[in-house]
Amino acid sequence: MHRRPKALVLLEDGTIFYGKSIGIEGTSFGEVCFNTGMTGYQEVFTDPSYFGQIMVTTNAHIGNYGVYPGESQSDRIMISGLVCKNFSFPYSRASSTESLFAYLKKHNIVTVSDVDTRALVSYIRDNGAMNVAITTVNIDQLDALRKQLARQPKMEGLELASKVSTKEPYFFGDPYAPYRVAVIDLGIKTNMLRKLSDLGIYLQVFPYDISFEQISQWKPDGFLFSNGPGDPKPLVSVQKLAKIVIGKGLPCLGICLGHQVMAIASEVKTFKMFNGHRGINHPIMNLKTGRGEITSQNHGFAVDRNSVEKHSNLTITHQHLNDGTVGGLSYGSEFCFSVQFHPEASPGPNDSDYLFKDFFEKISRFKLRSAG
Repeated sequence: MHRRPKALVLLEDGTIFYGKSIGIEGTSFGEVCFNTGMTGYQEVFTDPSYFGQIMVTTNAHIGNYGVYPGESQSDRIMISGLVCKNFSFPYSRASSTESLFAYLKKHNIVTVSDVDTRALVSYIRDNGAMNVAITTVNIDQLDALRKQLARQPKMEGLELASKVSTKEPYFFGDPYAPYRVAVIDLGIKTNMLRKLSDLGIYLQVFPYDISFEQISQWKPDGFLFSNGPGDPKPLVSVQKLAKIVIGKGLPCLGICLGHQVMAIASEVKTFKMFNGHRGINHPIMNLKTGRGEITSQNHGFAVDRNSVEKHSNLTITHQHLNDGTVGGLSYGSEFCFSVQFHPEASPGPNDSDYLFKDFFEKISRFKLRSAG
């Protein structure tokens, strides 16, 4: 095999890690983050919540089982670039249709392999999330690269939902299903739509900046505020919509970024985490049942616990067992709730499935009460 060109990872504070190009040339910028999942790289790379981020994978081997179209969570790769230890060009899985290399090349995702990812992840954990540049070209021109990196926007205060949200409304599922749910697309994952559709819910997915009046014309039975990338604070129009829905006590579920937006709409603060939660083994305690749940998480912002505890109408329903951060909220009305984790990913494997069923039951109870 021919020798692969050198490549590098340049962190915002000037720290450099060296590696090799896998053969997709270029330079990419974004906020560096790491995911601790041992599998699921295709789902991670296509998750809109990762838009604008350079992904560091902690598993030693990436690409070994190829790519299968049914596992993509959107219509394209969302990460800005990839950093890994060992990149597997050959792959072995009967259902896969192409190699990860071919998939990344098709989407022109700059990838740096042969990096000491243990050292890199340890450095990020100690020094926090920051912007990063990865490059496979002109690696000796560091001054120019540093200047480019310094011009990149910070994730805090950055609105990214508009970059991944649908431009036009679309339908998903069975139009004859008993219930309708309006999905506010902040970066929705396909599997979230599948889970709701399988329960018997017909979905219309709306752009992030849709108004309550526009959605009401479709007469939905419930609302879902989806996951997505970026800071929740700039999403003023979505917060306004959430405030109306919560204020009316309508059936409503928020997931990840949607959870943060609903919290802000309820006059609760959010904050940028030193390091986010990203992986498929995050322990959550359900404070209602006392049961622990293994969850999938992907977020760099969180809801401020002190702010919630000062709020008379909000109740913390779930908490992260590693750091005590808010994992879920209920909003006074029995029909409105939100979680910081991803129930559709089900790494437990079925620990969080009940949340979608709870949402279905809340919609059913609300309709019966309204009819009575």
